[in-house]
Amino acid sequence: MEGGEPALVTPNAPSYLHGWSPNGAELAYCAERNGQYDIYTIPVDGGVEVHLTDSPGLDDGPEYSPDGGHIWFNSVRTGLMQVWRMNADGSEQTQVTFNESNNWFPHVSPDGQMIAYLSYRKGDVDSGDHPANKDVEIRLMASTGGEYHTLVQLFGGQGTINVNSWSPDSKRLAFVSYEVEEKE
Repeated sequence: MEGGEPALVTPNAPSYLHGWSPNGAELAYCAERNGQYDIYTIPVDGGVEVHLTDSPGLDDGPEYSPDGGHIWFNSVRTGLMQVWRMNADGSEQTQVTFNESNNWFPHVSPDGQMIAYLSYRKGDVDSGDHPANKDVEIRLMASTGGEYHTLVQLFGGQGTINVNSWSPDSKRLAFVSYEVEEKE
């Protein structure tokens, strides 16, 4: 925290950091390798990256559960972008959302009970895209799966809730909404 010389962790590029494991030992990220975007982990001090997903299309947005046992992510492997969960070693990849929307960036509450995610209406965007300046929803669901409820409908998209924004007590969620001013 006092600054210093940056250290390269992932020598392969591009790599898009999404989060730390709760024990502080690993980083989870989305990376493009050979034209395919998948989920990887790597020790925080560098080393060999571990390739966790290998599905057609885009896998993105990995985030560890508070206990470190799972990684939540979004994947377009079923046609629409949906929320998935897997064991931290990449096994048991399980689809969690099954609705007619494109669902991005699942964020687990600190108590592990809820998942918040960003949802674009089907047809508003391509399934592998999460642009700004769209009508979107932030949805909540139990971490065990099941029905979701819409927390808020807003104008936003890319940048609205890309990173985990839960309060430490799991009672609040921060997000970004904005308006686009018309140029004269």
